[in-house]
Amino acid sequence: MSEVLMARTLFGVTLGYHITYATLGVGIPFLIFMAEVMFWRTKDPSYRLFAKRLTRVAILLVGVGIVTGTTVAVMLSVLWPKFMQVVGEIINLPFEFEVFAFIMESLFLAIYVYGGERLSQKARIFSSLFVAIGAGLSALLVTDVNAFMNTPAGLDWVDGRVLHANPWAAMINPSMPTELGHVLASAYMAVAFVFAAAAARGLLKKQATAFERAYHKKNLTLTMSIGGIAAVCTAFIGDAAGKMMATYQPEKLAAAEGLFHTTKYAPLVIGGIVQASKQRIVGGIPIPGLLSWLATTHLNATVIGLDAFPRWTWPALAPVHLMFDTMVGIGTFAIGVAFVYFLIRWKVVPRLHDRWLLWVIVLTGFLSMVAIEDGWVFAEEARQPWIIYGMMTVDQAVTTAPGIGWMFGGFMLLFTVLLIGTVLSLRSYFTHHPLTTDELVVQTGPTPPVQPDVTVPR
Repeated sequence: MSEVLMARTLFGVTLGYHITYATLGVGIPFLIFMAEVMFWRTKDPSYRLFAKRLTRVAILLVGVGIVTGTTVAVMLSVLWPKFMQVVGEIINLPFEFEVFAFIMESLFLAIYVYGGERLSQKARIFSSLFVAIGAGLSALLVTDVNAFMNTPAGLDWVDGRVLHANPWAAMINPSMPTELGHVLASAYMAVAFVFAAAAARGLLKKQATAFERAYHKKNLTLTMSIGGIAAVCTAFIGDAAGKMMATYQPEKLAAAEGLFHTTKYAPLVIGGIVQASKQRIVGGIPIPGLLSWLATTHLNATVIGLDAFPRWTWPALAPVHLMFDTMVGIGTFAIGVAFVYFLIRWKVVPRLHDRWLLWVIVLTGFLSMVAIEDGWVFAEEARQPWIIYGMMTVDQAVTTAPGIGWMFGGFMLLFTVLLIGTVLSLRSYFTHHPLTTDELVVQTGPTPPVQPDVTVPR
């Protein structure tokens, strides 16, 4: 394995681990905030219990996320020193602001956790809101560096040097709005469906008590609502991102769609396998004019193909097209599942057998996290061979120092330990803290405590 490939693989694995924790770290605080709002509106302590159990997960993930995030920072400096030199000259502002976002998240998480039941309901909503804002800002600021890598701005690149640097212009680069919006919406979507899957799995347990079923039903409706709305938002922002790519990264769009030749009335090809040697897609379903419309809002518009670019700048076309279709397909599937769920819940269509839908929701939770990982791999792989689009290639940015192999083995061991530790810790907590009516005793102000004889609504 070459040094470049080993460095890419090591950083890819590192980022893959961190993205999982980071996505959960962004979505869970938002779910906690929404659960607190629902408790304030309904005075139903099941929502407070949901927020409490989510908080235990969030605390663990914040701790592990710090480790994986620090590892990503170390990897950037060690594996890609020339890239980090450019970052220090032009796109360092997001990293500096991210420190303050993390401080905000940590401060209000401490207030929310250690204040506990002593806080008023408004204070709990306020503190959980700022935890969610801090977590979201942390993710968005780091993502902004990736947006710069896709559409560099605010500098002149002359003979491999940064001239006339404008860090603010670099930060507000062309792909910043769509990429940041897509990351936030997709994180909310994925995490909501993950916990919808957990609620669905709880309802599938034949030995579940009436209390447990009532608790899971309420949480299922809440998480499916958030997940469905976020999935629709993700689709609209994704459409805007496609139009951005058509303008600023036409090569990336052509690779995603397997468009080899600049074409008027370009088709959108669903599925299929890209054969780069024969410059065609085998087995795909072409929809005439749809790619032109998605790229420009005009059916007869011309879309630039791969033939407009040197062959050495093409990414690996077969996996890029497959990953793009997978990402879009999972998002569409998630929207459909949420739509069917609410059609049945609102009795627009007759109820058939609930268990099939619950199993589909469980599957959707798993697929939503697959889509997160798949989307990030697509974003990076489709930009190859560039680490900064049009400026610096991966080969130019990689370190020349030896020892990557030892790093690879050491960090893989670290990530394996972290993953196993996270799973075992969560499993231990929820095993030793099962759902009970005892946890419903919360301070609700003038509202009397809820009795434990909760029944399943019919």
